Amino acid sequence: MIKSEEVIAVLSNILDPDLKKDIVSLNMVEDIQIDGDLIKLTVYVTNPAMHYRNRMKEAVEFNLKSRLNSNIKINCVVKQKSTDSGSSLRKVLPNVKKIVAIASGKGGVGKSTVTANLAAGLAKLGHKVGLIDADIYGPSMPTMFDLTGERPKMVDVDGKSMIEPILSCGVRILSIGFFTDKENAVVWRGPMASKALLQMFNDAHWGALDYLLVDLPPGTGDIHLSLIQSIPLDGVVIISTPQEVALADARRGVNMFKMDNVKVPIIGLIENMSWFTPEELPENKYYIFGRDGAKNLAEGLNVTFLGQIPLVQSLRESGDIGKPAVLQKESISSRVFENLVDKFVQEIQSMDRLTSDAK
Repeated sequence: MIKSEEVIAVLSNILDPDLKKDIVSLNMVEDIQIDGDLIKLTVYVTNPAMHYRNRMKEAVEFNLKSRLNSNIKINCVVKQKSTDSGSSLRKVLPNVKKIVAIASGKGGVGKSTVTANLAAGLAKLGHKVGLIDADIYGPSMPTMFDLTGERPKMVDVDGKSMIEPILSCGVRILSIGFFTDKENAVVWRGPMASKALLQMFNDAHWGALDYLLVDLPPGTGDIHLSLIQSIPLDGVVIISTPQEVALADARRGVNMFKMDNVKVPIIGLIENMSWFTPEELPENKYYIFGRDGAKNLAEGLNVTFLGQIPLVQSLRESGDIGKPAVLQKESISSRVFENLVDKFVQEIQSMDRLTSDAK
């Protein structure tokens, strides 16, 4: 008859890919039960991705059958190990008050433009702001902050060499675009991209910040799940255009962050390219991509609607020259983004009050 000690000995050879230690020493194995040729057990993992759980289950079954008996039956339940977000926050980025991700269900909705202006707008109000360009395959922040060709320097912090973010428009910025050739595509598999992203958190000298914004790649992939699992996010903002094809993806994005094994608070939804306004006819509005689509979606999902951003030429031009539109004087775009920043801060404060009251 198979003994539990034999099962544990086999499992001690299986490593958690993220933590680089075996699952036994990590106390990830529980409830081992042996009934004849049937082995029941529960294994915990730190990554919420479904394919990650499936790979762990396959590894457990393969190792037990190949090392003990190919005819045994295995009932292995794989669960995500819960983490304490509060303690993680103190360990990972102790001097950052709020870490907020900016996400979109699909590309081309202006997520990076909104992120750049939100960051610059917060800095304009006097907040200490950091920005991580986590859009690994299409980094935009070097262009939007006129930092193309710049390279971060290394600084010594308590005997440890760390990356110094580059300051522009009052915002401390790190982007994968600082470390790659502008003309060449970034061809990385998921684990490589996730590792590069986490280095911009853990190996950078951010100092004391009020807000650290994270410009995520479009979609709902490995990078999102790695970030959610590794970094204690205080919330996420979803960007969409009014058209139905974008709204469908935005809805999936909201639902992903609401999942039981994710549970990142939704700060709000922003509608970009809400209407087109010609410079010579500032009062005119042309609803090219539909009207109030994201606004209606926010109401349907019971999510705060943070505001609408029009499609105007000066907004595109400001991004191209590396000066966020929110820093313009008395323009349509600057007023829109100033209102958006105010609404964002109000919503963060409102969420803090609700959390405080709950305690």
